[in-house]
Amino acid sequence: MQIGLFGYGKMGKAIELTARAQNIEIAWRITRENRGNLHPGLLQKADVAIEFTRPDAAYDNVMACLKAGVPVVCGTTGWLEQLADAENWCVENNGALLWASNFSVGVNLFFALNRYLAGRMNAQPNYHPALTEIHHIHKLDAPSGTALTLLQDMLALLDRKNNWTLYPTPPGPADIPVTAVREGEVPGTHIVRWNSAADEIILEHRAHSREGFAAGALLAAQWLHGKTGVFRMADVLGL
Repeated sequence: MQIGLFGYGKMGKAIELTARAQNIEIAWRITRENRGNLHPGLLQKADVAIEFTRPDAAYDNVMACLKAGVPVVCGTTGWLEQLADAENWCVENNGALLWASNFSVGVNLFFALNRYLAGRMNAQPNYHPALTEIHHIHKLDAPSGTALTLLQDMLALLDRKNNWTLYPTPPGPADIPVTAVREGEVPGTHIVRWNSAADEIILEHRAHSREGFAAGALLAAQWLHGKTGVFRMADVLGL
């Protein structure tokens, strides 16, 4: 299998190392320095492209792949206002696109646990949710894409909540308060708290390294190969 890489930062390099261990070849690498080499002939040397870049580049990268007929796995966050356009184009033109806010298998199981607990908490108004996410100082978006996925799932299941607010903005009674911390080289920590006067329930996922994200992205690329449509990591894992 041939993989193309958009972005060759820490995630791109982690994906390449994991790919080598699985005997998966890297067909090309597109970065800001060699973006002038981007053309359909090059893109089509890959069976699937994996995109981990910046919010301002993700849409163009994804669309370049779709228009070249190359399935694309995208893990860039912070561009959700354009994602629907890319997905609509993909469906209308029989492309293949899999976007996820987080490719870690553990995080996607964490998503499932979050949905389960939020659904049960809809009937428990004495419990109040809050979310904290911690990432490295290089992360540009806040809250993280993973945090937004957690929040969207909670809001869809809780009748008493209809929005979220990011600290230091004070939350209203229908808001879920969110705290985003940027420190050191933390790969990613997400904490969902349900607090009541009597007790507290905490769901926490703590990434130890980028290896889990890289392995999940490669798993998604292998799963996407040969398919058409718009997918999420939950489809890959049968969740």
